[in-house]
Amino acid sequence: MALDVLADFPAIPEGWAYLDTAATAQKPRPVIDAITRAYGETYATVHRGVYQRSADMTLAYEAARKRVATFLNARSPDEVVFVRGATEGINLVAHSWAGTHLKAGDRILLSTLEHHSNIVPWQLVAERTGAEIDVIPLTMDGRIDLDAMADMLTPQHKLVALGHVSNVLGSILDARHAADLAHAVGAKLLLDGCQAVPRLAVDVQALDCDFYVFSGHKLYGPTGIGALWARAELLESMPPYQGGGSMIDRVTFERTTYAPPPGRFEAGTPHIVGVVGLHAAIDYVESIGLDRIHAHETALVRETREALAGLNSVTVFGPEDSAGIVSFAVEGVHPHDVATILDEGQVAIRAGHHCAQPLMEALGVEATARASFGVYNGPQDVAALVKGIERVTRIFG
Repeated sequence: MALDVLADFPAIPEGWAYLDTAATAQKPRPVIDAITRAYGETYATVHRGVYQRSADMTLAYEAARKRVATFLNARSPDEVVFVRGATEGINLVAHSWAGTHLKAGDRILLSTLEHHSNIVPWQLVAERTGAEIDVIPLTMDGRIDLDAMADMLTPQHKLVALGHVSNVLGSILDARHAADLAHAVGAKLLLDGCQAVPRLAVDVQALDCDFYVFSGHKLYGPTGIGALWARAELLESMPPYQGGGSMIDRVTFERTTYAPPPGRFEAGTPHIVGVVGLHAAIDYVESIGLDRIHAHETALVRETREALAGLNSVTVFGPEDSAGIVSFAVEGVHPHDVATILDEGQVAIRAGHHCAQPLMEALGVEATARASFGVYNGPQDVAALVKGIERVTRIFG
């Protein structure tokens, strides 16, 4: 299902195939305009000023929180905490929930395909609490093996943290099944939704997860803003992550009391304009329709995988129905060289370990080349990619 939205993206010149959306998405004009207006016409602080401009900006800021809640089908906007991105959201949960609820002998369950941001925070909290980490293997086609997960789970597991969509393989987790398995032993489930929210409709109530994080810049919004959704009762049980202005109820030198969630977790002056831009980004993707976006990207992935399958020197990783992402390797050619030659033909891809070194080890490679699609891509970009890879194979023999 082709989308005709390329004209909405002023940073994509004619003839340039931008295939690095999994790293960060280009920004549509409505998002750029919203940010420009917020800085140039309506800017003021939030939650502090009594003057009209500040009150109006506070309303816009909280309207964005409601928009995120609707986007995720949260029960209340108070379940949405604004953070700098998914990395900060995961660290917040690791520090404030896991850091206060876990103890020696407890276990954390991750998977082989996790981004470093969904590995390192849990290692840090495990070191502090004495908890241990277990790792779910993958199926042959690169999915989190939920049968293995079921066999591994014990009552000692208190937290399971998994990627909803892999940033390397594009494999989609059966998140509801994972939630059912986790809850059967009393564990909480956190989902890293960075690669899911730009291309899949996410309903946290239907998924039945306990925490959900995503970054705005992968959702066609600005950098430096993201959201943590968590069940209200979990947020209530969590101490502050940082101290400062706004997150307090009353401060004295003897004792400080804290604001209720979500304000408790939003210390300092927030990224006001980033929140406004995130609101505009959500409006943009929903105006197109996430089902249409997913169908569009799935068609491009299928076309790409079929074309690359015809090249004997190319290995393609991940499942056939990967969501918007194709990782591959060209025999005898380092992915950085592949990316450099593609760039000469105005094709931009990612090359490296993609902040997923344990996954690279499991795949038996040091790095991969990765093409990732967005709403602005089309068959012409697939053709440019394939033409560039054919050139790589000619150059390297």
